[in-house]
Amino acid sequence: MVAVAVQPPKSRDTAVPDLTFPDGLRADGLPAALSDTRRLAAVGATGLLDSGPEDAFEDLVQLAATVSGCARAFITLVDDTRSYWKACVGVPAHSVAERQNPVNESFCYFLVGLAGEPFVVEDAVRDPRTSGHPSVAPMKIGAWAGFPILGPAGEVLGSMCVIDDAPHAWQPAELGTLATMARAVSNEINLRTSLATAQDALTAATGLARSLQDSLLPPVLRTVPGLEAAASYLPAAGGTTVVGDFYDLFHAKGPWWCTVMGDVCGKGTEAAKVTALARYTLRAEATQHLSPATVFEHLNSALIDQRKGERFLTAVYATFRVTPGGIAGRLCTAGHPPALIRRADGRIQQVGRQGSFLGVLPEARLADVRFRLAPGDALLLYTDGATEARARRTAVSGARPQFGEDALAAALSGCRDMDAAGIVAHLGELLAEHSGDWASDDTALLALRVPPRS
Repeated sequence: MVAVAVQPPKSRDTAVPDLTFPDGLRADGLPAALSDTRRLAAVGATGLLDSGPEDAFEDLVQLAATVSGCARAFITLVDDTRSYWKACVGVPAHSVAERQNPVNESFCYFLVGLAGEPFVVEDAVRDPRTSGHPSVAPMKIGAWAGFPILGPAGEVLGSMCVIDDAPHAWQPAELGTLATMARAVSNEINLRTSLATAQDALTAATGLARSLQDSLLPPVLRTVPGLEAAASYLPAAGGTTVVGDFYDLFHAKGPWWCTVMGDVCGKGTEAAKVTALARYTLRAEATQHLSPATVFEHLNSALIDQRKGERFLTAVYATFRVTPGGIAGRLCTAGHPPALIRRADGRIQQVGRQGSFLGVLPEARLADVRFRLAPGDALLLYTDGATEARARRTAVSGARPQFGEDALAAALSGCRDMDAAGIVAHLGELLAEHSGDWASDDTALLALRVPPRS
């Protein structure tokens, strides 16, 4: 292929800015890759052109708008003449005819022409790549961020993008989440295209949910000065069913940090959607309120407003700050197992006053409890997959007793001289040994420990 340097547009009919597209240009000045027959065949094979809205995609664009703080978000398929919005938020597009625009009026052709590279613009009016684009002024495009939706052989089918009315300095976390969502959309579309049976369709939905859930579990916990932190997520064995376990550790404001462990009722894509809503609501509310109970009250309202009480979750949430003597904070439990504190001498204390499930009743019963960790103390958050882990079946009785709360407390007490990572690893090993590496439920563990003074 010969790279062709594209000159700035001479009129509104020639909408390509000063970029270089590997496959060159068409006669109308747009990227030649738009008309590639293999790409067009892959777009047609999706069966999504001119199809109506679907919750699986509409929920993703709503989440993309929420995460980025933008008013508009789209999942778009692009053929050689138009961009079709399979899902959109922030535009009055209800009928199929309204959910599209000519390809030269869309930024999505950049992704096609650039062979699927992301296209991110912080100021569309001033950026030389887009300043002459015919849609910047009439569509009030202040900033644009898009990631490719790819076909099974890497064909660029379209994009997942968000549009801000004003210039926007995109943050790495925003772009990383959008990239993950675009991959989830690609997986969903490709699985739909290739799978024909009902069981295959279920597997496709599970793949989407797993992509969502994985994107909501931080691969590495934030570093809190003066504190050790470690976490693990242990998927259930034997199968691909996705549940809604999640955890997080993040900075709120000033000296305050927050950590949360949650478990959404149910499995599959719907559970993953509630997980996404919960995690981003908690992060947003944490910057406004230091009381865990108040943050949970706002999450409860969001769940009822957006999910209509169809699905609930349990969670434990703590707000804390590092002090000269360790950490001090407040903790609230909402239908979740209590947190455990291991004192430096091995004593175990439960923390948390049992509160209401979230997402069920408009008025939740919640209360904050204060706690402190001194040097050598550790705080453990966990989901019920830990206490309800069943033993491997015995040949004699066939019984499969649960691990239980007492065994978990005893195991934590035995973590002498272990740092946070060692505690999480040790507990995970004991649970795996108890269940014979055949966990019946997903299990999440998170430990915070104040290092002992030397």
